[in-house]
This record gives sequence, C-alpha cells and structure tokens, in this order.
Amino acid sequence: MILTALVGTEILAQHLDDPDWVVFDCRHDLADPVRGRAEYAASHIPGARFLHLNEDLSAPKTGTNGRHPLPDPDALMEKLGRAGVDSRRQVIAYDAQGGMVAARLWWLLRWLGHLPVAVLDGGWPQWIAEGRPQSAEIPQPQSASFSGRPGSNWVNADFVGSHLDDEGAVLLDARAPDRYRGQNETLDPVGGRIPGARNRYFRDNLDASGRFKSPEELQREFRAVLGANDPQEVVSYCGSGVSACHNLLAMEVAGLRGSRLYPGSWSEWCADPSRRVESGEPKARER
Repeated sequence: MILTALVGTEILAQHLDDPDWVVFDCRHDLADPVRGRAEYAASHIPGARFLHLNEDLSAPKTGTNGRHPLPDPDALMEKLGRAGVDSRRQVIAYDAQGGMVAARLWWLLRWLGHLPVAVLDGGWPQWIAEGRPQSAEIPQPQSASFSGRPGSNWVNADFVGSHLDDEGAVLLDARAPDRYRGQNETLDPVGGRIPGARNRYFRDNLDASGRFKSPEELQREFRAVLGANDPQEVVSYCGSGVSACHNLLAMEVAGLRGSRLYPGSWSEWCADPSRRVESGEPKARER
C-alpha cells in the first residue's frame, strides 16, 4: 500500500511499528517558532521525528527571497536520510495547523521525486481526540540513504511576472480573503496580491471537524474558482510558500493534478517595489 495524499488516523495507528513507515511531526506556530519543538518534546505520536519549518523545511531568508525559501535540496535529503527515510519508505507528516505545515513537507518530498508521502487527515488534534497513543520518547532512527532530484513543479518570480497577462495561466492565492484584498496584513510589510490572482483560502479545504473535505466536494469548489482552466495552468502561492502547498494537496485529493508552486509567494513578490501589486475586490472575470 502506497499513500500519496492523505492517511487516516486508524491506518496510521496500525502502522506505528512498521519499519517501512516514517512519521514526521511538523507542528509550528508562525508567531512563536519555538513552540512546535517544545510541544513535540512534551508529547508526540510514538516514533515520530521532528522537522522545523524554519530550520529544516526552509532556507535562510535574505530579505528578498521570501519568508520561507525552498531549502537546499542536498541539505534536506541529508536530514531525511538521517531520519531513516529512503526511496522505498512511506512518509507520513502531521501538524496541529490543519495540515498547513505537513503539506509543505508533502510538497517538498514530491519536489524531490519521493511519491510515497501522505498527510495525516485531522492531524494531531484528531489523533488526541480519539485517545490514540502518545510518547515523549525521542526516537533514534537508523540512518538511511535518501536520494532524490529536484523537479520542475515550481516557478520563480520571473515566471510569474512574465505571465501576469496570460489568460492561459492562473494564480491561486491561498491566504485569507482579507489579506488577499490587502487588508489586515500583519506578516508582510506590504498588503495586497499579485495582479490577476484568484483566491482559495486554504482552510476552506477542511470541514468543520478539521479534516479534508471529500474529493467530490473539493473538486466542485476548486472548479468554481478555476473555471475551465486546466490544473497544469495553475500556480499556487500564499504569503511564503507554505499554505499554498495545502491547496496543492487538496487539488491532488480532488484529482486535479499538475499545478505548480511559487515558493517565494507574496513575501518575495512584494519585496521588490518594481513589481505590480493589486488590492481590493477583484474584477469580475469572464466565464
């Protein structure tokens, strides 16, 4: 059994002692970056390793490359190998943020060509609500050799800038609607969006219980935003290339495959004052 999108708590519980499964705790608080590691140290899914969004799943910031630049692929592969991941192992990622950070790891592994990776549906809150086992023991995994090669499932700022007026390209903004409109911006120095972008708030991918909506519902909702555009014409972005991965995962669940990520996202885009920006309510587009 190879899982490439989501895994339920019951299935994960059945594989906690499976040596071919590697679980990663990706809990993170954007406002308190040390919180996730502290929560992991206190309690986590038994056997889970920890990966930090800033330290492991991102490269250092320069002020112009966004808040969560893509990590150096060789450094990430070395960390994954030390955690016991090789090309045949099933990777499971979870967090307590609705899958936002776990989806970043999911996308990064896909970027490196590793397909057996899935996000725990409902994450840590669902696991705890069901009374499933916890542990404070820090695992000491046997190192493995992880080998991958970065793929072409992403674009840079130059690509985005050269396709702003291309009707065959769709920019999908995963931020909350107010930030998309340029209101209540607290994370980046400039409010607004990339011109022409459409909005799909990543939390709308979840139902009231915090789990992903059904494939049919997700497909219907994404189609309402994308119209007749092919998924391969879609570039997803957000504030810093993290929650956009949640939309890419939801599209995968919905069977809408082939979209790409703009990792630099709004935090990189708005760092250059020469780049066009837009705010307010979007103009109605032709159907």
